[in-house]
Amino acid sequence: MNSEERAARCEMTKLGASLFDRGFSVGTAGNLSVKLPDGILMSPTNARLCDLEPDRISKLDLEGNHVAGDRPTKEVFLHQAFYDTRPEARSVVHLHSTWATALSCLEEIDPEDCIPPLTPYVVMRVGTVRRVPYVRPGDPKSGTLIRELGGKYAAVLLANHGPVVSGKSLFSAVCAAEELEETAKLLMSLETRKVRYLNGHEVADLKQTFGTI
Repeated sequence: MNSEERAARCEMTKLGASLFDRGFSVGTAGNLSVKLPDGILMSPTNARLCDLEPDRISKLDLEGNHVAGDRPTKEVFLHQAFYDTRPEARSVVHLHSTWATALSCLEEIDPEDCIPPLTPYVVMRVGTVRRVPYVRPGDPKSGTLIRELGGKYAAVLLANHGPVVSGKSLFSAVCAAEELEETAKLLMSLETRKVRYLNGHEVADLKQTFGTI
């Protein structure tokens, strides 16, 4: 095992525990992955994110075959779909965080843009979020639905399920997932109030200054 893989395994363990300890994931819900030059590391199935052990983290080759560690999460299709359609992605984080999951259950949200530009940070770190239709957890169709988006979105909400966020590193993906959760909390807290969203000029200025996701 080379130093890059060892560091990635240790970072998955550390950040997984942090997400669990702060309530972003409960029980065995949620999963993480990191793409390496020779394969993909994934959290194992039925493992709490606070209990990940570096040497037991699953490893798949670039074709999706399980080659080392414990058996990978049943949501492997979500991760592979992001890596297949977003070449810049080096990590994927899937959570069942409370507020983003609550938002994914609402009938009236716009599935094309379900996280409106409430703050500059959700624009900068998450971008436009698409809600994809409900499928049973672990169903390969979930990967198909994400592939059909053609890599346009760095993050999606799975209807009645929760968020999936990709990033250029595990740290950036975790930060984006946290930002998405916080924005969902704000949206749900403000839903009965008249809200000022960032306008088109303000959003365009952010994208020009900080780039797109």
